[in-house]
Amino acid sequence: MASASTFVSVVVPIYNMQRYLAETITSILASHYDAFEVILMDDGSQDDSLAIAREFAQKDSRIKVFSQSNAGASAARNHAIRLAQGPYILPVDADNNITPDYIREAAAYLDTHPEVKVVSCQVDYCGDKSGPMHFVPFSLPMLARKNMIDNCAMYRKQDWEACGGYAEHIKGREDWAFWIAMFKRGGEFHRLPMLGFHYRVHANSKRKATQKRKHQLIEELNELHPEFYEAMLLGPLHYHRSWSKFLNVCHRCLHPRKWKVSEAYPALEMFVKTLPRQFEYNKGEIIYQGRNELRRFEIEGKSYVIKSFRKPNLANRIAYGFLRKSKAQRSYEYAEKLLQLGILTPQPVAYYQERSGLLFDKSYYVSLASEKTIHFKDIDSLSPEQQDCFLKAVGILTARLHEAGIYHKDYSGGNILVNFRQEEAQPLQAELEILDLNRMRFGKVSVERGCANFDRFHINEEALKVMV
Repeated sequence: MASASTFVSVVVPIYNMQRYLAETITSILASHYDAFEVILMDDGSQDDSLAIAREFAQKDSRIKVFSQSNAGASAARNHAIRLAQGPYILPVDADNNITPDYIREAAAYLDTHPEVKVVSCQVDYCGDKSGPMHFVPFSLPMLARKNMIDNCAMYRKQDWEACGGYAEHIKGREDWAFWIAMFKRGGEFHRLPMLGFHYRVHANSKRKATQKRKHQLIEELNELHPEFYEAMLLGPLHYHRSWSKFLNVCHRCLHPRKWKVSEAYPALEMFVKTLPRQFEYNKGEIIYQGRNELRRFEIEGKSYVIKSFRKPNLANRIAYGFLRKSKAQRSYEYAEKLLQLGILTPQPVAYYQERSGLLFDKSYYVSLASEKTIHFKDIDSLSPEQQDCFLKAVGILTARLHEAGIYHKDYSGGNILVNFRQEEAQPLQAELEILDLNRMRFGKVSVERGCANFDRFHINEEALKVMV
């Protein structure tokens, strides 16, 4: 049995449920468990739901009533959980009922099984439908295709916090998106053998309402969890959900892809494999949009920059992948080569490329975001000392590139970054990184050709003398 210190917060979002609310609250208060509170969150009801909730609260100190402007069940549930005092959370919809032993048994199981994230139970229907609700055994591939866990399941508040709560833009089946968010980070699920709650079916129940927006729900799930669906189904969830994996395999036959992820970043593989969808869903922060596009992504406390290359002309669409490496692959490999030579560039993380039939279609290059913030093109804003230091450092870097047999065809002020550092009693030093590597060429660099590398810097003669 759960200890008295394991406090459970039962959260009930309410919207126009005056017909069923009293029965729901009564079933919760009849629980054979002492350490719990009931948070009733009215979501802008237009009937007497809020008055009913307040009437119960006046009679029982375990009940707390709050209200908000109508924002949907997810927002109401998140609001209630933020106010919750218990380490365990049990959501209950305002038209369902729980059995007297459910809270006690679910809390006891969480107490003794730290590896379990979610505890549910057996369910039966009431209202316009009767009989037991049938469940298939839990698995992540099945969860990808089907919502296997009803909303009325107990979990830890810390896990709710870790996965960011319920997605408030999803209206209906928001619990499905939430369970994916929770379990894609690991953990186990357990279904108690006991009957734990009664699911009410009626004309206005969410189960019926959400059936009408299945297409939209699937798109929302794909957008929220592209890496999860890549891992489970080899691609997105389809309208005919059971066929999703087969359809994705067929798509891959027609759209073959190639990718590489640095051994230092193995956890990013699913993210890299979903880069086309990350851009399609407009994720990340746009930091440049022109011929190519740059986006910044924050993942597990690290910042990454992804470059999406424009689709090439027809000749290169034929050549890339067969006769010539893609720009993304060259960027990755050239960055590794520069770092081996001791020449700084943002750490290469991965590349991804994809064909449509025999034609090259799209490619992406991933690197760590640079910590250097000053571009060479901003040199006029620096102090004279910094300008002199910067110019000399660029001259030395250019010479090192040429001596190593590297000619950077996009060598310009916009592709050189710097940070300055000065240790005590030491002269100012500039640390440089170079960007946009896919057009580098390798071989002997003549003096004439090397001097031409400065043509795109647009600096005066005095500055050029300092560099040389």
